[in-house]
Amino acid sequence: MTRVLAVDVGGTKFAAAVIDADGEVHARAEEPIAGADPVAVLRRVIAATGPRHVDAAAIGSAGPLDRERGTVSPVNIPAWRDFPLTATVAAWLPAVPLSLAGDAQCMALGEWWRGGRPGSLLGVVVSTGIGGGLVLDGRPHLGPTGNAGHIGHITVDPRGEACPCGAVGCVETFASGPAMVRWARGQGWSGPDARALAAAAGAGDPVARQAFDRGAEALATGLLTTAALCDVDRVVVGGGVAEAGDVLFGPLRRALEARRGMAFLRRLRVEPAALGRDAGLFGAAALALQASVDLTAFSCLTRFSTG
Repeated sequence: MTRVLAVDVGGTKFAAAVIDADGEVHARAEEPIAGADPVAVLRRVIAATGPRHVDAAAIGSAGPLDRERGTVSPVNIPAWRDFPLTATVAAWLPAVPLSLAGDAQCMALGEWWRGGRPGSLLGVVVSTGIGGGLVLDGRPHLGPTGNAGHIGHITVDPRGEACPCGAVGCVETFASGPAMVRWARGQGWSGPDARALAAAAGAGDPVARQAFDRGAEALATGLLTTAALCDVDRVVVGGGVAEAGDVLFGPLRRALEARRGMAFLRRLRVEPAALGRDAGLFGAAALALQASVDLTAFSCLTRFSTG
C-alpha cells in the first residue's frame, strides 16, 4: 500500500501525517509555532511521524508561495520571506518526491477527496488570514505560481484599509479573525481575541454581531466574484473563525442571497468543512499520491469524487 507524508504549514501551527491511498492515517504530529523557531518546529513535527519508507511527500503552506522555486512567504510568519521550504524539507527526506501547494488549496483538495464534495469547489480558510483553493472538474487548479484561488486578497473596497500583502481593501482586512477583532475594538468592544468575539456575537453583543456581519459581507463578495469567474458550485469554509458556526454562516448566507445575480450563481452552496483541522493534511496527501503514481491509474480515483 502506497504511503505518503503530508505536511500542513499554517500561520499558527505545523502538522504532519503519514497517510495511505485509502485515506488511513498511520501517524500524526502537531505543534504550535508561537515564540519558536519555525524551522525547528517543522523538523520536529516531521520527525515525529517517522516518515521513513514513504513513497512521496507534499506540503501545504500558508502563502504566498512560488511553486517553481519552492519558496514561501507566509504573511503571518515574518521570519519566512522567500524561504526555501521545498529545499529545506527535501534535505530531510532524500530521494522522496516532494510537492508544494497552498494550505487552502490542500484544504479544498482534502475536502473533495475525503469529505464527500464532488464537482467543482472553492475551499476557503478563515483564520488568522484568509486563504483559498480551487478544485475544477475534479482536478486541483494551482496556477503557474501555485497561488490560484487566493480569495483573501481579492479587493472588495478600493478605498479600504491597507493589507499586509501590500494592496488595500482585501477580503482579509474585513473577514479574518484579527481584522474583525480590530474593527470591534475600534467600536468599543474590549475582548481578547476572535474566539471571544464569536462568543460575544452568539450572546447577542451588537458590536460583535456587526463585526461578523461586516466580515461576512466582504467574504460573500469575494465568493461570488470567484464563482462568477470559475463557475464553482460549492464553497467549503474551514479555519478557526469558521468554528463560530452560525455566527459566521448565518450572515454569510444572507449576504450571498442578497447579492446573487446571474442564475448560475444561485446554485452556489456554502458549507462548513467536514474534515476540520485535518482537511489540509488529507489534501497534501492527495497531492503526494498523485505525484507517486499515474493519476489515471490511481486506485482510489473514484473516492476523489465520492469521499
